[in-house]
Amino acid sequence: MTDFGGALKKLSEHPDYALAVIGVPFDEKSSFLRGAAYGPAAIRRVSTGKCYNPDTELGVDLAEETVLVDLGNVDTSGDMLKTFGEIERKVGEVVAKEAIPVILGGDHSITYPAVKAVAKHYQNLDLLHLDAHTDMYEDLYGDRLSHACPIARILEEGLVKRLVQVGVRSTTPEQKALGEKHRVTTIEARTFPENLKLEFQNPLYISLDLDVFDPAFAPGVSHHEPGGLTSRQVIDLIHNLKAVIVGFDIVELNPLRDFSQITAALAFKLLKEIAGRAIRPRD
Repeated sequence: MTDFGGALKKLSEHPDYALAVIGVPFDEKSSFLRGAAYGPAAIRRVSTGKCYNPDTELGVDLAEETVLVDLGNVDTSGDMLKTFGEIERKVGEVVAKEAIPVILGGDHSITYPAVKAVAKHYQNLDLLHLDAHTDMYEDLYGDRLSHACPIARILEEGLVKRLVQVGVRSTTPEQKALGEKHRVTTIEARTFPENLKLEFQNPLYISLDLDVFDPAFAPGVSHHEPGGLTSRQVIDLIHNLKAVIVGFDIVELNPLRDFSQITAALAFKLLKEIAGRAIRPRD
């Protein structure tokens, strides 16, 4: 029973929705292990209302206080550029309705076309990127659209005004230099402060790679990078955000490496908490 904790509404009955789930079962740009294409199905599968309720920790009832619908999956068959175009089109349709796209990946390459779509609607857009990696390679093995490169593409096209990266613990001198060039704020995992409170002046897009967590909390990812954040640290960060959230993605869930659906359950928890913060921004 896929119903996002009982919060899901039927699109046919609620065309003027506030949040829309979009699945992107795509992992052709993964550089190591495949499997992230199964991520959207895994999150939907674990979201059953028989196990979870629609209430967030801060008391937001996603069933009563908003309208959440599921628009299904982007067609990822065929050419990769066609897939990226479909992501941009589908996300664009949601933001054109002043609704919030909730994008379930998929590998991290999908963030680039998603942010392109949101940036067309919100010209002054900020980005909060939670990840073990900076994803700012100029190219990886000659591929400029690898899942290791989306932030580099976003920066070079000037799609965001401000970028804050959180949880980083694996980078290179070249990526550090690119971050300095674009005045990126980087909060590494080793220096993560207690009670971190981030404030954004512009509309905010959040991209959350599940490998931002220590593998003990999120084993179901393709790239295990020890020394990461705890689930409590990230949830508290979300709760303390002062921002107007206009879109977010949760990427890099690899169910083929997930034990007892631990990471899928965490992904659904994050979906709820980010959605709750989005519809009830912190003053």
